[in-house]
Amino acid sequence: MTDSADLPKLRQTVSERLPKRYRAEMRFRVAGLSAVGIAVAILLLLVGSITMQALPAFTVNQLVLPVQLSGDLVDPEGDGSEDSLRRGSYGRVLQDAVREQFPEVRDRRELRALFSLYTPLNSTRLMETVLADPGLVGETHEFRMPIADDLNLYLKGRLVADRTLEPVGTMAVSEAGRDFEVTAESEAFADLRDTVSGLLNQAADNLERRAATARERAGNLSGEDREDALYDAEDLMVEAAAVRSQAALENGWVEMSDSLPSILVETGETALRVTALSADGRSARAEAMLGGGAMSDVSDWSIYVIDTPESRRRVSDQLIVWTRALVRRGFVESGLNPYLFANADSREPELAGVKGALYGSILTMLITIILSVPVGVCTAVYLEEYAPKNRFTDLIEVNINNLAAVPSIVFGLLGLAVFINAFGLPRSTPLVGGLVLSLMTLPTLIIATRAALKAVPVSIRQAALAVGASKTQTVFHHVLPLAAPGILTGSIIGLAQAMGETAPLLMIGMVAFIADAPTLGLEGLTEPATVMPIQIFLWSSSPERAFVHSTSAAILVLLVLMIGFNALAIYLRRRFERRW
Repeated sequence: MTDSADLPKLRQTVSERLPKRYRAEMRFRVAGLSAVGIAVAILLLLVGSITMQALPAFTVNQLVLPVQLSGDLVDPEGDGSEDSLRRGSYGRVLQDAVREQFPEVRDRRELRALFSLYTPLNSTRLMETVLADPGLVGETHEFRMPIADDLNLYLKGRLVADRTLEPVGTMAVSEAGRDFEVTAESEAFADLRDTVSGLLNQAADNLERRAATARERAGNLSGEDREDALYDAEDLMVEAAAVRSQAALENGWVEMSDSLPSILVETGETALRVTALSADGRSARAEAMLGGGAMSDVSDWSIYVIDTPESRRRVSDQLIVWTRALVRRGFVESGLNPYLFANADSREPELAGVKGALYGSILTMLITIILSVPVGVCTAVYLEEYAPKNRFTDLIEVNINNLAAVPSIVFGLLGLAVFINAFGLPRSTPLVGGLVLSLMTLPTLIIATRAALKAVPVSIRQAALAVGASKTQTVFHHVLPLAAPGILTGSIIGLAQAMGETAPLLMIGMVAFIADAPTLGLEGLTEPATVMPIQIFLWSSSPERAFVHSTSAAILVLLVLMIGFNALAIYLRRRFERRW
């Protein structure tokens, strides 16, 4: 017992230690809240960055052109039959519609560039439109088609760095041989001249540094290698001197090239590309990109500068000029992207969609649910409620726990060896994908179901048996319904994990390019298909820049599906949960 004389000392000790305990507890709470806050911030940063990257994929710029569906082109047989309509020259129809907007384009090379405003696959879409309504033959139809992917990004401001300058005063354009000379009332080109000169000086500095490096390398070489290095250094110095001379405007002009920003002078339906800038900052030499001709006292004009050099982008100045002209004429409309959810995969980013992968995921998960949930629940019920405790059942439990930790690609190898090579099932089908994902999900589902069954109090079983219920009645009438929330939660989380798997499906060929969506039905189970994770993988490895945004959009769709599954699990748990 504590001596009464020691009580004051004990109280003093407790009173001294108590604030320290409170401070320690407060530090622990702050650390916990900080960890949660950091985790939430990282999650929001991740989702936010994906969302910002995906936004361009949800909108599209479409060409809206009047196309003349003349009978001699779209109905060569003249009988209006389906076979005749399918043999129509729909590509020619689209080309004629585009050429009508730019009749001055006649050179074969320029025509090829003009027709790259859209993908030729749109001719198939036009054919399907005519097949759906043969009455359009002989009529003028307003056809919508997405503009080329790079131009679509350009119109969204995602391709180049550009700016528009509004000069003060008037401008005059005079013919100078085959080109034109632009003269402004003010020094409208002075800032651009200084910018170009600065860029040329930077290029000259880089050439001189490369020449110095070549000389240093020559010091460590001998014979022909030394001579070659010295020759390269001398050649670089000569090139640097030429660039430096051009930057200094020694001949009164600085010449433009595709490694420098592009400068366009625009007025109405005329666009001139600057080929040289004068030292006085008022004059420029230019070539016609759209329209042309001598003009004087033009007050409504602007200078459009593309700071990204033409050599560093996939879209030429001419394509940009044509696109801007179509926008001014009202033939380009921006809106929600109908192709993202209505189309399957495509080689062209502007026509690619997630429909095929979405249908494939639905069919694959349908097979997974049908096979894994009943088998997993029944296995867990048997092992937990009926199986005797011996070495054999212990071995089964150990194997189940080990299988839950096996890498998913191993299940893909198993599916490849058994279902495809041994049983001869077709590759890249939802049936095989569902079988593989079922094998992968079973261990997780069994463990979750057994944990839910163990959570049911023993008194429930004892009470049921006490009133005369059989073992089976006790399990299926009392234990299993009470364990249903945990079983449903574990099943949905396991299926959500399976939906996001990629490695096992790669092994069974679901990485193939699938241009058509599978049928939502029994016949679709054996049709070639892919799933959302594989679609994301394919788009992320595509060289086209527009697929970057499509990849982020597909990730968002998959995240929405995963969040939906987890939200359903939370709802079911709260809806059926019993508290003891």
